[in-house]
Amino acid sequence: MKKYISIFMILFSIIIFSGCAKTDNEEDVQVYDWPLATASPEDTITQIYAQKFADEVYRLSDGKMKIRVYSNSILGGDRELLESCKDGDIPFIVQNTAPQVSFMPETAIFDLPSSFDDIEDLRESIDDKEFINLMEDVYEDAGYKLLGFTDQGFRIMTSNKKVEDISDFKGQKIRTMENSNHINFWKDLGANPTPMSFSEVYIGLQQNTIDAQENPYEVVVSSKLYEQQKYLIKTNHLPHVISLISNNDFYNNLSENQQNIIDEATKIAKEYSRKQCDERIISRMDYIEENGTEIIELSSDIKEKIIEACSDVYEDIKKQVGNDLVNSYIKEK
Repeated sequence: MKKYISIFMILFSIIIFSGCAKTDNEEDVQVYDWPLATASPEDTITQIYAQKFADEVYRLSDGKMKIRVYSNSILGGDRELLESCKDGDIPFIVQNTAPQVSFMPETAIFDLPSSFDDIEDLRESIDDKEFINLMEDVYEDAGYKLLGFTDQGFRIMTSNKKVEDISDFKGQKIRTMENSNHINFWKDLGANPTPMSFSEVYIGLQQNTIDAQENPYEVVVSSKLYEQQKYLIKTNHLPHVISLISNNDFYNNLSENQQNIIDEATKIAKEYSRKQCDERIISRMDYIEENGTEIIELSSDIKEKIIEACSDVYEDIKKQVGNDLVNSYIKEK
C-alpha cells in the first residue's frame, strides 16, 4: 500500500510543479487539479470545510482554478500530510491543530485546557487580527501558509463510567491522541490516558481495553462510538480547532489574483463550516440520546475543580508558547 501511495505522491509532485508557477498573464492558470488532503472521514466538518473551500475557489476563478479533495488518509495520516505539505508535494491540507505541535510548538496554544466554555468566545479569539498575525508567523517559520481556522465545536468525553464529581475521573482508561499536553491533562484529573490510533478505538471500547475516549460530537456519531458508551460527559475541555494551510512557497508563487481568490474562498468556507458545525452538533446530541447514551452536563463546581487540577498543564503550555500568544488568545472579558 505504501508503495502505491509513494507512486501516487510522485505523480502529484510532477503535476504540481509543472502547473503552478506564475505567468505574465494571470488568466493563464493551473490546468491540473491541485490536491487538498485530510486524514478525516468524509462526513465531518473537516471535509465540509475542505470541500466548500475547493468549490469556492472553482467558482471565484470561473473554473480556472481547481482543487480536488482527498479525505480518509488516502494521501497519508496527519503527520505524513504535514511533511508532504512542507516538502511541496501537497499544496493544501486541512487538519486539527493537535498533530501540528511537534512541528510547530506554538500550536500548543489550542491545548490550553478548559480555557473556553462558549464556542463563540473561542471563535472571536481565533479571528482576532493580532492573534492571527502571530499564528501566521508561526506557520510561515515552519514552511507553511496559514489560510484560516474553523472548528468542530468542543471535544467531549464519552465513557462507560458515570461522571458526577471530579473524583469519578480517577482510574478511567481513556484513549487520547499522541499529544503530551492532552495526556498530562487527563493525568491531572486522575485518569489513566492511553495514546491509541483512532482506528483501534471502537474495538478498544468493545473489548474493554479502554473505558473512555474524547472527541468532538460528530466523531462520536460518525464512528458509532455511542454504541459502546453509556455516557457522554460535556467536559468541553478543548476546542477542536481545524486549520487550512498551504505550502508557503506554493502560495507565494501564485499570482496576486490567485492569492485573492484563495483568501476569499477561505473566508467563505470558514463561515459556512461554522454554521454547519453548530447545526450538526445539535442533531448529533439528539441522535446520541435517542440511541441510549446519557448526556451529562457538568456543574460549574466540577468545572472549577477541573481548572484547578490542570493548572500545571496550563503553566507548562504558557512557557512553551510565550505570554504574547497566550494573552492574545485568552483576553480578559
